[in-house]
Amino acid sequence: MSASLQPASSPAQLVRGLGLLDATMLVAGSMIGSGIFIVSADIAREVGSAGWLLALWVFTGALTLAAALSYGELAAMMPRAGGQYVYLREAYGPLWGFLYGWTLFLVIQTGTIAAVAMAFAKFLGVLIPQVAETNKFFTLGRFSLSPATLVAIAVLMLLTGSNCSGLRTGKIIQNLFTFAKIAALLGLIALGLLVGANAGAIQANFTNGWQAVHLQPVAGEAGKWFATPHVWTTFLLAAGTAMVGSLFSSDAWNNITFTAGEVKNPQRNLPLSLFLGVALVTVLYLLSNVAYLVSLPLHGSPEGATVVERGIQFATRDRVATAVMEVIFGPAGAVIMASLVLVSTFGCLNGMILAGARVYYAMAQDDLFFRPVGALNRQGVPRNGLIVQCAWAALLTLSGTYSDLLDYVIFAALLFYVLTVGGLFVLRRTRPEVERPYRAFGYPLVPALYCVFATLIAVNLLVSPKTRPNTWPGLLLVLAGVPVFYLWKSFRSRRATS
Repeated sequence: MSASLQPASSPAQLVRGLGLLDATMLVAGSMIGSGIFIVSADIAREVGSAGWLLALWVFTGALTLAAALSYGELAAMMPRAGGQYVYLREAYGPLWGFLYGWTLFLVIQTGTIAAVAMAFAKFLGVLIPQVAETNKFFTLGRFSLSPATLVAIAVLMLLTGSNCSGLRTGKIIQNLFTFAKIAALLGLIALGLLVGANAGAIQANFTNGWQAVHLQPVAGEAGKWFATPHVWTTFLLAAGTAMVGSLFSSDAWNNITFTAGEVKNPQRNLPLSLFLGVALVTVLYLLSNVAYLVSLPLHGSPEGATVVERGIQFATRDRVATAVMEVIFGPAGAVIMASLVLVSTFGCLNGMILAGARVYYAMAQDDLFFRPVGALNRQGVPRNGLIVQCAWAALLTLSGTYSDLLDYVIFAALLFYVLTVGGLFVLRRTRPEVERPYRAFGYPLVPALYCVFATLIAVNLLVSPKTRPNTWPGLLLVLAGVPVFYLWKSFRSRRATS
């Protein structure tokens, strides 16, 4: 009888279909992409020692975990679609929520999606040589089309379409590929530690494991580098710069908060999945780097003929994990590693595509984004948001600007992470009466330490010669959202009164 009294076409609702396992796999799967297989080469060139390479990964993991534990309180307190956007809006007002959503759409989410899609295409090129960025169909200014670009766009469309069919499809793909990539990482770690390990690499890397040396290219001489021993001032700058790689590899853990409106028992499962997912990935990343260091010497030559001679610092195209597999399997190692990275990037893309559209949906519900994006299809997912996100990410792959935008990601992400964790203090003061099923671990010390260290890293990125050419435009991009916000509000007000 109650069913017969329902409207003939009741509005679609978000479906709470993500359990603890699903949420944890979304956290871990969104974090593990292509970075862990590549960025250790650049970190090694910046800090120049095995001890500091591992220390930076440990510090990155601790920093990420501190943020995740702080977000747990906000997630359990406000388990609504949009996650971090909602927390910033509630703590500081609509402007700050809009600035986050603006930056997320233009840079953080779509820029990362575009870059990971291109990484997928590049590694597919190892298996299928015809898929290569160098084979250009045409170039028009900043726009170019290549087989790799077509593959990247095809993968974006495939995963966007599958996520439009419902949350269940998205979570099945996410769980399957996250389990596969975790198994792949465990396999890489086991092979590196048990098969690839050799006395020469161990002695070379750990005899003077804390002697920090910075490598710089010689101006005007391709393939020539010179080493400079670090003093504390240069080391701190280099370490902050080097952490761009490890932070980017550890980013996207907050994507689960975007889907908070679809998590079962969110007061329990959101904080727990943040902790479990981040802790799992942190351990995997650290062990992966140990496997690299026992299999390959850290120091090498850019002109080395073999993978051992090139070392971690000059692994071909920075593909450190591929170099380890080549030590073990020979030339076949490159094919094996490319296959593993394809699995990893595919799963990472699915998680980011699934989660990102929920932020634009929440913004549209607040009339801060195009209204059609605030609608759900019959399967209870924001299809229009998924399509808009896919279109912009595809444009970034075509324009060739995605690599520059990717450099902005960490600075912009750090900026909003600090503001969000700071919002924890604001909401404790302004809304003490609100129920908090989970309270942030170590409050106020752990959240405060996170804000201090993350701010120092962000400032370092603004002043470091290597990163400041892109971080300043990144800051300006965020600030550009301020006039856009007021213009948008004015436009909406005039339409409402006309």
